[in-house]
Parts: sequence; structure tokens; C-alpha cells
Amino acid sequence: MFFDSPNNPSGASLPLTTWKALAALCIRHDLWLISDEVYSELLFEGEHISPASLPGMAERTATINSLSKSHAMSGWRVGWVIGPKALCEHLVNLSLCMLFGVPDFIQNAAQLALDENLPEVALMREEYRLRRDLVCASLNHCPGIHAICPDGGMFVMVDVRQTGLSAQHFAERLLEGYGVSVLAGEAFGPSAAGHIRLGLVVDRAKLADACRRITLCASDLLEGLRA
Repeated sequence: MFFDSPNNPSGASLPLTTWKALAALCIRHDLWLISDEVYSELLFEGEHISPASLPGMAERTATINSLSKSHAMSGWRVGWVIGPKALCEHLVNLSLCMLFGVPDFIQNAAQLALDENLPEVALMREEYRLRRDLVCASLNHCPGIHAICPDGGMFVMVDVRQTGLSAQHFAERLLEGYGVSVLAGEAFGPSAAGHIRLGLVVDRAKLADACRRITLCASDLLEGLRA
């Protein structure tokens, strides 16, 4: 089984009760659990739970993480997997193919990020939380669309189904007519259809302007439906 918590794109996180139920399922059926925890340092609500810490799960869990989101090092491609010895012996071969030749300064930066309690990490998480709150507060007053407040991560999913357009068509109209670029939820499969993903990767002033334009786009569409 594969899970990412907090999730991309929804930002939702799994509670301890759910993890315990999944752990029992893995043990009962002798399953591997792949846990993507890349957004674990960008959790705004609650406490991150790593399933490998649960009884009987360390020997059957592969924990994936990186510095791409937590330390804004996405372009440097530094990540790791923690798992049982049998799995890691295979991953060594994969690592040689993928990571051979990573520059020294990137490895040094990664070591510093892991060893030090950097205040910039907490500041960045707080800034993302403020951006999340701004987007959700701005869009949830707009008829026809609904922002789903995430527990963590760096995105907000917005339900646009009431506008009468698919997410892809809404995203195209938003870009071409209102100058805002978002990702249609269909890119993440059927469960995200009818939603757009808004990145919290620009400053609050730009996000506020983007929300104003999204609201205008949705309002124009609803006005057209009523006409």
C-alpha cells in the first residue's frame, strides 16, 4: 500500500486511528507500506505520525522523505528512503543509478539541513499557513466555488463544479481570461476531478490578487448561467 500524509494535492493528513487500522491490515496480510512523508514538516494542524513507528511496522515500511519541500531545496533533488535491510539492499543499486555524482555542496547542504534546527524552516511553515488561511478566507466567500482547507502542504484544492465547467476548462478560462495559472485536478485522477489546485508558492499580495481574479472568473461564469 502507498500513502502520502500530508497528501498532495489535498493537504489532508491521516489520524493515528487510521494509521493503526492500516498497520493491522498490513500485518494481517503481510503487506509492504510505502509512506511518502515529503510534506511532514509542512503540517499546520496536529502532529505528524510516521507509520514505521507503530508496533510491527518498522520491518514492513519504506519511509520516503526529502528536503525539497521542508527546506525549499526542490531543484537539488535530495531525498532518502528508510526501510528494512532487505529492501535497502535493492535500493542501493537504484541509488547508484539515480544519485551518482551529486555535487558536494548539495550533500553538505543536506547534512546541515538534517543536523541543525534551522529557524527558517519554522518561519517558512508559518508563512505557508498564513497563505493557506488567506486563500481559504478569500475564496470561501465566493459563490460557486469552495476552497478545501488543507492540514498541511503547499497547495489548496478548490471545488469549481458549481460553475458548470470541468476543472480543465475552468483552468484554461482562468489562465486565458484572467491571468491566473492553476492545475486542473484531473491530473491527479478521477477523485480530484472538478477541482483546481492553487499553489501557495507566491507571496500573500500576489495570492490575494489571484483570489480576486478567481472570484471574478467564477462570478462571470455564474452570471452567464443565470442569463
